[in-house]
Amino acid sequence: MSVHEGRLATLVRRVEREPREPLEAALGRAVDVPSLAHVEQLETRVLRDGTLATVYLGLARPDVLAGSDRRRAATRSTADKRELVAVAQARLRAKLSYTNLGFALAPEVFTISELRDVYRAALGHDVSATNLQRVLLRRGALERVEGRRAPGRTGGRPASLFRFASQHLEVTDEFAALRPPR
Repeated sequence: MSVHEGRLATLVRRVEREPREPLEAALGRAVDVPSLAHVEQLETRVLRDGTLATVYLGLARPDVLAGSDRRRAATRSTADKRELVAVAQARLRAKLSYTNLGFALAPEVFTISELRDVYRAALGHDVSATNLQRVLLRRGALERVEGRRAPGRTGGRPASLFRFASQHLEVTDEFAALRPPR
């Protein structure tokens, strides 16, 4: 998954596993694992056609996928595909609440407005930029960097730049939950 043009982009690939082949090797044939900022195995389930599927969540920054293959690979059942994507999205949404996992979807350096767009796409609901900044700074997940982003077409003042303090998955608040606005 990645955020592209304000939307959460998903890629579902079906790869036949060779006899005695490790899962990681089969995954490596399906996607370029080293280009992913985060990857984790989610679950194994039986699909409607009786085959066994292992579901992974892989996250990539937008700049990594700029020139890559974004097409959606087909599975035999669109219902299976929808369910597999829903499992991955649910895990992503949960982890964004209590970890710094946003690092895997955001550019290396970003404004809070750009980060809000990433969280909005991944969570599926609006997010307050002010609250997002406050929470992530308080948790130590973000740090300011030198420089400012020039104002856009509508003007305004130059925006401060940030980056994630760590590029590795860390629990920042084990009891947190990001919920949609009421």
